[in-house]
Amino acid sequence: MIQYLIRHWLEGKDPKSPEVRQMCGTRAGGVGILLNTLLCLGKLLAGMITGSIAIIGDALNNLSDAASSVITLIGFRLAGQEADEEHPFGHGRMEYLAGLVVSMAILLMGFELGKSSVEKLLHPEELDFSWLAVVILAASVAVKVWMYFFNRTLAQKIGSETMAATAADSLSDSAATSVVLLATLVGHFFQWKIDGFAGLLVAVFILKTGWEAAKDTLDPLLGRPMDPELATDIDQLVLSHENILGIHDLVYHDYGPGRAMMSFHAEVPADADLLEMHDLIDHIERELKEKHHIETVIHMDPVVNDERTAALREQVAYLAQQLDPCLTIHDLRITAGPHHTNVLFDVMVPYGFRLTDHQVVSQLRQEVEALSPKYSAVIQVDHSYVERREK
Repeated sequence: MIQYLIRHWLEGKDPKSPEVRQMCGTRAGGVGILLNTLLCLGKLLAGMITGSIAIIGDALNNLSDAASSVITLIGFRLAGQEADEEHPFGHGRMEYLAGLVVSMAILLMGFELGKSSVEKLLHPEELDFSWLAVVILAASVAVKVWMYFFNRTLAQKIGSETMAATAADSLSDSAATSVVLLATLVGHFFQWKIDGFAGLLVAVFILKTGWEAAKDTLDPLLGRPMDPELATDIDQLVLSHENILGIHDLVYHDYGPGRAMMSFHAEVPADADLLEMHDLIDHIERELKEKHHIETVIHMDPVVNDERTAALREQVAYLAQQLDPCLTIHDLRITAGPHHTNVLFDVMVPYGFRLTDHQVVSQLRQEVEALSPKYSAVIQVDHSYVERREK
């Protein structure tokens, strides 16, 4: 049913476009509001029948989920607004802000439930058992599991951090309700007063979910590196064109899903026709926008590729690799003078590298200048804006 529903929503549409994302977010928000409201009412009924703080807390958790769905829906609607004079890159980050508000609401609910559960632990009370409450809790678990798969599948299709956070919340809710259900049955059959303990476990589930959701939405707001798979795909597309010798200094700016800008340097032969290279760069910018919906600015770097420069480039790249395999160089050029020859290049150093930038420059300069007494190395340190993933 999930696949059919999402396939029906996305049929013939681009799932990454802002319009389709807004439509999916609105509909998913409506589904979340309806189901969470029904679950909240059902659990409140069960909680009043049994007098269980854990069940009432779980009901309030569903109420917060319904409110979160409202915030998510509003966030997607605001994110879908067109760019204007005050926000020339659109309102896409409103989706991230909505996700952050959702996570704050989850954390607040977890904290309040934790307080109530501690009080229940200190002052345990006898509960009234009801099979109706058991049925309501079991149905709630099933509904939340369905919502998890629904939101996760939709998040993967449209690439939404907010929907992924909602999916994680649904999974956490199903686990929390399972704990409450188990505590209800154990309390009835074994006469153990563990309602407060079950409520505390539910609170921990909620707090964990809220923290993870907050982190997932804060990262894009603060600015995160480009996904390495996207960077690789961009490399392959750009380098597939003749006369593009290399690219570097790739910088990515995320203004919300489907709204991004990037810039990079493209190396072209120094002796190539300037007008032809300009036309090629324009063509690549249009290609990237059509394929990835990214506004792109490309800076042309003319590269002298004579035998001497090419040989020295290989030597310097080898020296950088000897210092550490993760180091790369680019933009190497030579300016010869009467008494010495400047060897200018940039070295790419990852964040958190074992050596400081000064140490990298110092050691590389020493190695390069050892190649010839005339060489004077001029080295610029760059840092990658692409995420590094351990293999």
